[in-house]
Amino acid sequence: MLRHLSIRDFVIVDQLALDFRPGFGTLTGETGAGKSILLDALGLALGGKAEAGVVRSGRARAEIVAEFDLPADGPLRQWLVEQALAVEDEVVLLRRVVESGGRSKAWINGTPVVLAQLRAAGDFLADIHGQHAHHALLRSDAQLALLDAHGGLLPMAREVAGLYREWSARRRAREAAEEGASSTERERELLGWQVKELEELAFNPDDWVALNQEQVRLAHAASLLEGGAEVLEDLADGEYALLPRLERLLSRTADMARHDAQLSDIQELLSGAGIQLDEAVHALRRYRDRLDLDPGRLAEIDQRINGVTAAARKYRVAPDDLPDLLAESRGRLERLVRQSDPEALAREEAVARDAFMGVARALSEARRRVAVQLSAAVTEAMQSLAMAGAVFEIALKDVEGGCGSGLESAEFLVTANASQPLRPMAKVASGGELSRIGLAIQVITSRNGATPTLIFDEVDVGIGGRVAEIVGRLLQQLGRDRQVLCVTHLPQVAAQADWQWSIAKETREGETISTVSLLDDAGRIEEIARMLGGVQITDTTRRHAAEMLGLEA
Repeated sequence: MLRHLSIRDFVIVDQLALDFRPGFGTLTGETGAGKSILLDALGLALGGKAEAGVVRSGRARAEIVAEFDLPADGPLRQWLVEQALAVEDEVVLLRRVVESGGRSKAWINGTPVVLAQLRAAGDFLADIHGQHAHHALLRSDAQLALLDAHGGLLPMAREVAGLYREWSARRRAREAAEEGASSTERERELLGWQVKELEELAFNPDDWVALNQEQVRLAHAASLLEGGAEVLEDLADGEYALLPRLERLLSRTADMARHDAQLSDIQELLSGAGIQLDEAVHALRRYRDRLDLDPGRLAEIDQRINGVTAAARKYRVAPDDLPDLLAESRGRLERLVRQSDPEALAREEAVARDAFMGVARALSEARRRVAVQLSAAVTEAMQSLAMAGAVFEIALKDVEGGCGSGLESAEFLVTANASQPLRPMAKVASGGELSRIGLAIQVITSRNGATPTLIFDEVDVGIGGRVAEIVGRLLQQLGRDRQVLCVTHLPQVAAQADWQWSIAKETREGETISTVSLLDDAGRIEEIARMLGGVQITDTTRRHAAEMLGLEA
């Protein structure tokens, strides 16, 4: 349940800190005092849409913090763990800050979250029924959604919607293939030639560098041989070759070193140089012997390189990207082959249709069972709201071929007299009747829900007298096993509450602000007396108010 609500700089609220109780509570006050503003603030904490206009004039930001009980074992606790959000004892804190420019931030248990997460958490905690909610029930889609929600069928309805999208996509693919068969065939032929050409090319990026290096070496083989011979001539084979001369120099320095030890280091350096020159001569001879002057191999490599570069230019890619192009072309060709096969596409469409129809039929059966049960329950609730003889029925009409919501649409039918035919609710209900029907539906659907806090914002508009007292009793019954909060202007409803807040508007230093106070017995008598009407509150009015509350005046 909602334990605490803190509001700062929200519309005409300067600063409020409210502690809530279990059971059925009402929020009452003069028109314009800010009763619904409190629920608007709570709605923001639960993930509602934020606008710049909610920030109090002259303030930088509005802030709302709502504290709820966190059941020890429930879906919300599991959801918090899945979202990696801190679980603090037995409470969950929802915080929302709205800047004056309209931007907002949200937190759950002190951790920043996105709005979708805040809204998801709020769905576990509270359900708000607005004063115009019954008008939404005039739409067929809203009626079907309410039926699914009441029967716990929303997961199945979402599955049906997904399967219908898949079926529709398969159908569009088949139709597109049939309409574009000729252009698809041309594209398939072009891709076939492209794949064949690239496969025959058999390009391997790993060999590309080595192939280019071999081509350069073969193209310059003659000059490499000539240069190698010249170097060997100068190093070892010529009349004045360096290596034999170095050997003579080594012999000379060895003789000199025997007479002066300081020349030993020089003699070692020359000896090392001789060893390295000798190794270079042997390596150069091996290179010369391996060097290939095969012009046929050079022509073969040139042809291979020219083929690769020509293909790269043709398809406007780098040579290294040719394998990726081949893979993409193969995949596209395979898809076109499938798409150009009407029979294959028709089979895929049939499989998708059967999957949709299987789940949709199961959903239809479940909807019809829930519709019978909900129709009877709402009829009973309507009759308790001074609509004796009234009948409510949910009609499910087949939708040919199915749609995203299943195999049927829903329509709420009512009659004020069992002897009269049922007609669509939007066409037969007056304003007062519509309010009572909407309230009956909300009470019945809320009764079976798991949400711990139910909030009703002036849902009793358009009713009064004995009916208002019955509405109060219905809300009181709901409050026996969960928390119920109701903004009301009817004394008959407020008198049934377990506790009551009074919201007032006053001016301080030229600013209009809302104040809230929890009423004791005497305060409730005064507030109920005010709600009963009259410019002046008389003792008679107070006695009437006390009687409604079951108190001594």
